[in-house]
Amino acid sequence: MSRFAAIKSEKAKPAPAPAGAAPDQESPTAAKPLARMGKKAVSGYFSPDVSRGLHLLALEQGSSLQALMGEAFDDLMRKYGKHPFGER
Repeated sequence: MSRFAAIKSEKAKPAPAPAGAAPDQESPTAAKPLARMGKKAVSGYFSPDVSRGLHLLALEQGSSLQALMGEAFDDLMRKYGKHPFGER
């Protein structure tokens, strides 16, 4: 089973409309997985080589790209004397 199977099946289900909303309007948070509720995306644009290297490192470490990014952000915060968040 794909690790994205649960996300695909959630997207396939229509979300109930909020009270007072028109029937054809979708709730903006309806498609957001619970793990992402209350969180913000942080992204950047890098070369295909950087992307490939990061994905390979995550695979080698048995980790996710998000976990590696969290580790890198914590290291960056420590470098500049800030408190790391430790959020993965």
